[in-house]
Amino acid sequence: MAQKIAVIDYGMGNLRSVSKAVEHVAGDAVVRVTDDPAFIAAADRVVFPGQGAARDCMAAIGEHHLNQAVLRAAESKPFLGICMGLQVLLQHSEENGGTKLLGLFSGAVRRFDGLATGDNGLPLKIPHMGWSPVHQVVDHPLWRGIADETRFYFVHSYRVIPDDVSLIAGTTDYGVRFTSAIARDNLFATQFHPEKSADAGLRLLENFVRWNV
Repeated sequence: MAQKIAVIDYGMGNLRSVSKAVEHVAGDAVVRVTDDPAFIAAADRVVFPGQGAARDCMAAIGEHHLNQAVLRAAESKPFLGICMGLQVLLQHSEENGGTKLLGLFSGAVRRFDGLATGDNGLPLKIPHMGWSPVHQVVDHPLWRGIADETRFYFVHSYRVIPDDVSLIAGTTDYGVRFTSAIARDNLFATQFHPEKSADAGLRLLENFVRWNV
């Protein structure tokens, strides 16, 4: 029986690009963009993409009644968070004066302002947008076939700061070294966009589709 992969739809995120990239590497798997908690619960794997403001994201998740579906999936099956799909897994974002997140992991989401400076001492542009190398902190199945310091595509103004440093699976330097990937048991989440990261991104998605947790 073909495996089922749910791409969570809560009204925000580059869902078409994500779903098409997953379909490209997923063979005969059924890939569905969905906000149906029942399908998410029944899926073999779950992808949680997102972009935009944290407060809007949390409001949309609530309006689609997906809070518990996301948390249960993140705790029970291969789960890939992308961009905002990483950030909302923490407790709190300083965006909009403070936004409560899903709180799966303790830690905060903070803006780059005041920290991101280049070699010339001048401020770097925010958002951080474009290709940057990712240092692989741990040997993880989703890094398989991807060289350390491979460049991935980023678009973000905020960075995650997990309290538990053992979560950190990848880091990137943009004036300050920040966490660009986390991993724990069945969960992997990235600040970068694998669906926009050419061959390396497709390889990471293929690794996710084949990941036996």
